[in-house]
Formats: sequence, C-alpha cells, structure tokens
Amino acid sequence: MAEAKSKQKKMAVRVDFTPMVDMNMLLITFFMLCTTLSKPQTMEISMPSNDKSITDEQRSKVKASQAITLLLDGEDKLYYYEGEPDYKDYNSLKETSYAADGLRAMLLRRNAAAVREVNELKQQKLDLKITEEEYTDKVSEIKSGKDTPTVIIKATDDASYKNLIDALDEMQICNIGKYVIADMAEGDDFLIENYLSKGAKTGELAE
Repeated sequence: MAEAKSKQKKMAVRVDFTPMVDMNMLLITFFMLCTTLSKPQTMEISMPSNDKSITDEQRSKVKASQAITLLLDGEDKLYYYEGEPDYKDYNSLKETSYAADGLRAMLLRRNAAAVREVNELKQQKLDLKITEEEYTDKVSEIKSGKDTPTVIIKATDDASYKNLIDALDEMQICNIGKYVIADMAEGDDFLIENYLSKGAKTGELAE
C-alpha cells in the first residue's frame, strides 16, 4: 500500500495569460482613443528690442503717465514707480508686496476699466451671447487699448526666478496686455539705494 501511495500522479499547474494580454491591449486602445493630449500653457511676453539704433523715445510708444515700472529685488522685495523716475524724491519709489493686497491691488486699480470690460465679456460668453473666438478677439483688443497701462518688469541680480514668475502671473490675473521684461539700469539701482537710505544719496546728484 505504501508503494501505491508514492506513485500518485502530480498535477502540473499552468496559468494561461493570453486573455490578460488581450484585455491589456483593449484597455490601451480605449485610453488612446478617449484621452486627449494636454496642450501646454504658454504666456506671450513682449521683449524689448536689442537694436541699438532705436532711441529710448522710440522704444517707448506709450505716454509716461501710463507706464508702471516694477523693480524686483532680493528677499522678495518689490518696488515700483509710475511714469518717469524722479531721482530727487526718494518717495517717488513705492514699496509693495506680491500679495493680493499689494501688487495685484495696484494693477487692478490702474487697469480697472479693462478688467471691468473683460469681466462683462466673460459673462456674455457664459450666457452664450458670444463665441469663444469672439471673446478671445475682444479681450485681446481691450488689453492692448491705448488707455491701458504698460508694465516694465526689471529684476536685480538678487531677485529670484520665483519673483519673476509671480510678477508675470499678476499680469495675467490683472488683464495687463502690454508688458515687457527689461534689464536694470544704473538709475534703477540708484532709486532703490536712495529709497533704502531715505534720500541720503540725493545729494550725490548735485555733485
């Protein structure tokens, strides 16, 4: 009897994965047909010309009263002045922040008319009174209007990449259609130093 038990037949276990392969192919095909590729979000930035034959007067086609210059400094410091810089009055340079009640509040105040018109267009689009294409064209026209501000963004060597991105984000949030990234000038460094010293460097202008 013991010899008969040792000769019991062993069953080989085999798993057929062929149906799993078919199922995987069906799933891959399903996702390929039903999934759309995400489009990259891009931001259009107007860059200043490098043509040295162009004068400063020609480079700026907007009235000085419509210009806002942002000076991005280290330690998340942010300064700005409106119109032409006043090197004699250190109070002409204002300090703000990247918070909603800082830079954003200032830009919304200066661009209030355009923001209001864009919001009205958004509502018209939601009410299906205008198409997406009409909305895009009209928004572009509003942002580039002659009465809208032009923002000049300048960053010191101590400013971070995040500072620049935050400033550019505010351009989109506040519907600023005209803005450029420019290099810091010697006068811009003087404005910051004079502001931090509370006008102590103003006397150097007369020397």
